[in-house]
Amino acid sequence: MKSITVFCGSSFGTDKIYEEQAFLLGQTLAKQNIQLVYGGSETGLMGTVANGALSENGTVTGVLPQFLQTKEIAHKNLTELIIVETMHERKTKMNDLCDGVIVLPGGYGTLEEFFEMITWAQLGLHKKPIGILNTDGFYDDLIQLIQTMVDKGFLKQINKDMVLINKNIDDLLDQMRNYEAPTVWKVISKDEV
Repeated sequence: MKSITVFCGSSFGTDKIYEEQAFLLGQTLAKQNIQLVYGGSETGLMGTVANGALSENGTVTGVLPQFLQTKEIAHKNLTELIIVETMHERKTKMNDLCDGVIVLPGGYGTLEEFFEMITWAQLGLHKKPIGILNTDGFYDDLIQLIQTMVDKGFLKQINKDMVLINKNIDDLLDQMRNYEAPTVWKVISKDEV
């Protein structure tokens, strides 16, 4: 993998471990010569993961919608900052620039980004690995909800298995390197039945 997009909160959360793991992830990516692509902000976990990568002379590309420049405060020390018009353009650009996705703790925006990327993968629009770094069990309830979707017949097990989950950065990166996307289901026309 040459580049990974990280989705995470623009806040720090209530536990110092979230910030520590975000910084360590940035450092780890840089040490492994993996470019970091993220939301472009200097605030919260977003700024922390960028600072971690920059502390190890990593390449960091931020993608920030113009209207968020004042709210999320653009990071001033990035390798590259790409300004786009909309949130959808942001996700599309971040997807275009990466070979995989890692999700750290965050709020509504982080979940929305995660679900769009995994939906695109489910539909076969990309074959990139998508990992959740489940720091201190932050995503345990979401993982249980995804299992409930399978149990209740709203999600196939093969699609649940597309989400790679680990609490250890190196182990998650290994899972991502070894990931093979499943064969995408085919829509059958009426004439084929």
